[in-house]
Amino acid sequence: MLKQTVSKSLQTGILLVVLIISSCKTSGQNHGSKNGFVQIFNGKTLTGWEGDPTYWRVENGNLVGEITPATLLKTNSFIIWRGGRPANFELTLEFKITKTGNSGINYRSVQLPDVPHALKGYQADIDGANRYTGQNYEERARTTLAYRGEKVSVNAPQNSSDSLKDHIQNNAWTERTVTGSLGNSDSLQAKIHAEDWNTCHLIIKGNHLQHFINGILMSDVTDNDKVNGKSEGLLGVQVHVGPPMKVEYRNIRLKQLK
Repeated sequence: MLKQTVSKSLQTGILLVVLIISSCKTSGQNHGSKNGFVQIFNGKTLTGWEGDPTYWRVENGNLVGEITPATLLKTNSFIIWRGGRPANFELTLEFKITKTGNSGINYRSVQLPDVPHALKGYQADIDGANRYTGQNYEERARTTLAYRGEKVSVNAPQNSSDSLKDHIQNNAWTERTVTGSLGNSDSLQAKIHAEDWNTCHLIIKGNHLQHFINGILMSDVTDNDKVNGKSEGLLGVQVHVGPPMKVEYRNIRLKQLK
């Protein structure tokens, strides 16, 4: 009877250890994941991100980009997420930017080989004066695709031999058609918090690109340009050429879509 009791106790102990280990593994796998969203910035280090440390650091749990009077830029500089090349996805984060700041979230982008830490591609624009925040601007390519408050269809040039510059006027792509309104730009601007935290939500699926700020759809692009449009690419955030500025990002989460 004593041997049987000891044996049963040993078996019970082993089972408990197995259950605890299994629980820990499951917990570790789900860390930072919520409703399919995975945390891609840990709030402690720049692990998984690559940028110029002159401009990028972690401070108080936030990803900080800063330009000082001693570190003025000659070209825009990005910190790039190295965890993949998202195609269809949702991205959520919070941002805060100083009044003189200019930044943005690049996606489906490519890195330029001849310019340090530079990306070319779609951008959810962000600026401290909230003149551009929410619009869709294509960095180093077709420029403005949709201003804040616009629902737009983007097309390719009819003449494929034309250069991009032939179809850019006043820093906007000429081969675009406004198909609807999401609201007055100034009214939408009033929903953005100046020099305070805002939420940004990008829903990028197929050729449909939507930018939300504080839960409000700010720009909506359907990109029918199969020549210049991109279906996947790098993700990163920007500090822009200009006066001293500071931008902060936190709670950066990514959800891959099919």
